Amino acid sequence: MARTKKQNIIPKDQAVFWMDKDGSWQNEHGKLEHPKIIKYFNQSIQKDDQGYFLCQTINDVEEKVYFPYEETAVFVVDLVRKDAGIELTLNTLDTITLNPEALYIKADALFLETYAHLVKFTQKALAQMTAFLTDTPQGLTFKLGRTQTVIREK
Repeated sequence: MARTKKQNIIPKDQAVFWMDKDGSWQNEHGKLEHPKIIKYFNQSIQKDDQGYFLCQTINDVEEKVYFPYEETAVFVVDLVRKDAGIELTLNTLDTITLNPEALYIKADALFLETYAHLVKFTQKALAQMTAFLTDTPQGLTFKLGRTQTVIREK
């Protein structure tokens, strides 16, 4: 007979950390700075119908900590030009292929709508994107090869 894991669920209002609008982890003492902790938190991000949470298993107990965030908990942190397009690396360490049609601008920030997440570009990733952005009479466009896509504003 299979043992079921116990679950310890911490609701968002009881979390002692949160993510700010730039994708930085914060606690009552300020911004978290330790790279290994930040990487661990980012790669532990998951999502369900209750929202985003960090998940870890300790001694047969699965702990889910739902945390507050502004706009989204998923960020583009790097991008690489590939033959077929641009590959985006997320803070969760997942990679996705950029779909220019899913880009939009809101309050001077660049976002990407995917099936699973709303994704925001970090300042570093946005700086990397400038090589593909052109200001035209129709608005800001994303240009890759011969394809040019107008980025909508919300």
